[in-house]
Amino acid sequence: MSQKKIFLVIVAISTVSLLLHHGGLLSWTMGTFHLSCPALRSHPDPVLKPKHTNVCFLKTHKTASSTMQNLLFRFAERNNLTVALPVQAYGHQFCYPRSFTSHFVHPHTLPPNIITNHMRFNKAEIKRLMPNDTIYLTILREPGSMFESLFTYYNQHCQTFKRVPNGSLEAFLEEPMRYYRPDEKFSMYARNTLTFDLGGDKDRPATDVAYVRAFVEEVERTFSLVMITEYFDESLVLLRHLLSWDLDDILYVKLNMRGMSSKQSLTPGLTAKIRAWNSIDAQLYDHFNASLWRQLSALGLACVAKEVRLLQQAQERLMRSCFGGRMPLLRSAAQIKNKELRPLQPSLKVDIMGYDLPVNVSHGFWSLAQELCLKLIMPEVQYTQVLLRSQSIRYRRTHQLRSPQQSHPLQ
Repeated sequence: MSQKKIFLVIVAISTVSLLLHHGGLLSWTMGTFHLSCPALRSHPDPVLKPKHTNVCFLKTHKTASSTMQNLLFRFAERNNLTVALPVQAYGHQFCYPRSFTSHFVHPHTLPPNIITNHMRFNKAEIKRLMPNDTIYLTILREPGSMFESLFTYYNQHCQTFKRVPNGSLEAFLEEPMRYYRPDEKFSMYARNTLTFDLGGDKDRPATDVAYVRAFVEEVERTFSLVMITEYFDESLVLLRHLLSWDLDDILYVKLNMRGMSSKQSLTPGLTAKIRAWNSIDAQLYDHFNASLWRQLSALGLACVAKEVRLLQQAQERLMRSCFGGRMPLLRSAAQIKNKELRPLQPSLKVDIMGYDLPVNVSHGFWSLAQELCLKLIMPEVQYTQVLLRSQSIRYRRTHQLRSPQQSHPLQ
């Protein structure tokens, strides 16, 4: 390899390592930023406060939660934290849709700092598992676009959707009770999915105003931040201040997105019908969307906008570092050569897109940069498996070191 090529490779590795691990330049930028923009009023300046590392993120369905999960996985690895993961028999989910219990957690991933894989939320069980100072987060999406995504993604798995002639969303919304069976397997994908994920009653009548009000209040008491998909970057700004994280801790790439051919546009009439059918989800979204903007206003909308721009600029630099100076193109699973990067395909009718690293980021001196960039775009199923392997190795090493000490008492 020529001296020039070696020099370019070393520079590239150094750049990616800086962006993903140290954030020196980014930290300087944020320090300058904070001279004019105050931190969130209810929390001390993140520059002076240590990072908060005990986090429960309730991963809801079809809300960009896979992108958020990847961000948390990478944060855990950089900071040598333990992520609670499902036992292998349950794959990448905590035996969803059953209500969560600690029995679903792999023993090699205990005690945890972070928990984020799909589950049906059970507050009492989670609190028994997680440290007392755990901060609880989740994310909600506008009910119209979310239900359209659910209907398409789970069309071949949810019996309610399979009954609908020609897989027509319009036909379903004309007479939803004709197709819906509340006690059927996977019925949670067909009505008030957010409510179900949060541990609520998806089939509570919309007329039960007292139940809905009490449920919203309980969610608000439990979760310090409810993110909103449509304002993902703004939500990350609030998260960064809440957890006292750096800008480089919230860099991300959008994951688990459908191809355009798998999406259906919605008329205002269809959106209204979706909101009526998913009335509890709609009320949850409306409440926490308003709450998000109150928090953003408290931080200062001008400061939030500046921080969002810094985030987007940093992400573009990172992406170009990982993809050979260019922005990456979304690819179908069939086009992705690296099987570690192929996203799960729910059916032949849905195309879930992903990314592939350039071929020249796969040999020699590029190995370190490749690993860092690989994790940034790794789908949740594969990343869960990678994390479980690495944490199991760490667990065995730790217990091997402890065993001789325990078996040989002091002389």
